[in-house]
Amino acid sequence: MMLILEEYFKNYPARRKVAEFLFENGLSVKNGKIYLRNAEVPISELSRVVGVNRKIVYHTIEYIEKTAPLKLIFERLQPFPSLVNVAPIMGWEVLELELEKELYAPAISALLVLLSSNKIPIMEIFSKNLTHEEPVAYVVIDGTIPVEVFVRIKEIPGFKRLILHTPEKRKENLVCSYCEVRYCPKRVLLERAKVSGLP
Repeated sequence: MMLILEEYFKNYPARRKVAEFLFENGLSVKNGKIYLRNAEVPISELSRVVGVNRKIVYHTIEYIEKTAPLKLIFERLQPFPSLVNVAPIMGWEVLELELEKELYAPAISALLVLLSSNKIPIMEIFSKNLTHEEPVAYVVIDGTIPVEVFVRIKEIPGFKRLILHTPEKRKENLVCSYCEVRYCPKRVLLERAKVSGLP
């Protein structure tokens, strides 16, 4: 998609900024207006958020509607509701994964097999592997991931970075030098062991 926007908006950087915002947020263009599903989005508010003047937004709409390939795409855009930001307040964990582009498919496949074989309930998977962006995936888990599974996920080839978002609210658990997670299950296990008096 970014290649299409790059091609059609290469001479219009301000319009491209608007078009990218529309695409990333699933806002459609129909009959000279911008919509979030069936709700019309005010041009003045959109221009303020994007950081361009209203005239640029109107020119972008006009350009999209008179360019057949763009019109076909932008009139069909829809926002994608996701549980990713809601999950931590619902008591669910979210795996945020940055992947190597060439290993995207096998890494995602191996992850799903691992989660399935350990009977870990997946509530949602959201992923993007666009041409000019680093691949990213979000997996919402109903509950928590056992430490041994988390460690095995880190060993799957193709994952560049792994962040675990959890419902934990204790600030002392938000940082760990062992791995790049907001809440580290390894650290929590160690803390629990100390409290229980285990060696």
